[in-house]
Amino acid sequence: MAASDVGPLAGRTVVVTRARAQASDLVARLSALAADVIELPVIAIADPDDGGAALTAAADRAVAGAYQWIVVTSANAVPRLIDALAGRHPPEGTRWAAVGTATARTLASAGITADLVPNEAVSEALVDAFPQAGPEGGSVLFARAEDVRPIVAPGLAAKGWIVDEAIAYRTVAGDPDAEALDAARSADVIVMTSSSTVHRSVELLGAAGLPPIIVSIGPITSAALGAVGRTPDVEAEPHNLDGVVAALLDVMADPS
Repeated sequence: MAASDVGPLAGRTVVVTRARAQASDLVARLSALAADVIELPVIAIADPDDGGAALTAAADRAVAGAYQWIVVTSANAVPRLIDALAGRHPPEGTRWAAVGTATARTLASAGITADLVPNEAVSEALVDAFPQAGPEGGSVLFARAEDVRPIVAPGLAAKGWIVDEAIAYRTVAGDPDAEALDAARSADVIVMTSSSTVHRSVELLGAAGLPPIIVSIGPITSAALGAVGRTPDVEAEPHNLDGVVAALLDVMADPS
């Protein structure tokens, strides 16, 4: 994608590894800063193996008032949960928790205000911020990806909640074209936005074949990079796209 030659990232080539359906916002922001952006969709978002049946059943229970809380830890889960609700709404007293501001914004776009958003966009922070269940107990719907770290469900259970997990989507390997892969190998920077993007990028490019500068969206992604022998040059703070853009500008402004 061609960029203007005027801007703080002019002359820099940046690889965006997000799924194609998610990449447009970040691509637009970087292009506006004059970066040459290579879209490398190393992952894709797919329906769960059951076609969403479990999520639909959980949405039915939510509408019937079965849950005191609904928890989402990824913006990808939100539209699928909204689709499963099919225009219906849980009772007014049902509260919503989002892992970070990006997920909270996605909820807001569906007309839902998150009642709990932790200061740090990681599952551990959400569990820490979540209230203890009262003496009468209570139930939580956790709409999640197929593969998640075992943090949220056991953490909330330890606080006295009954957690009903429903798989909203799967992350699967993407298949970027050869031209994009070749361009990525000679890029200046690669942006990693999840551990899944790290694993698939390494499968496609090799750990040594990643661009020389790596921007990580947060600590879980950084840990995945460390596991393949690469250390991010900068980690976003906050752990969202705003933080990613700020981190990229900072690292590219550093003469070293």
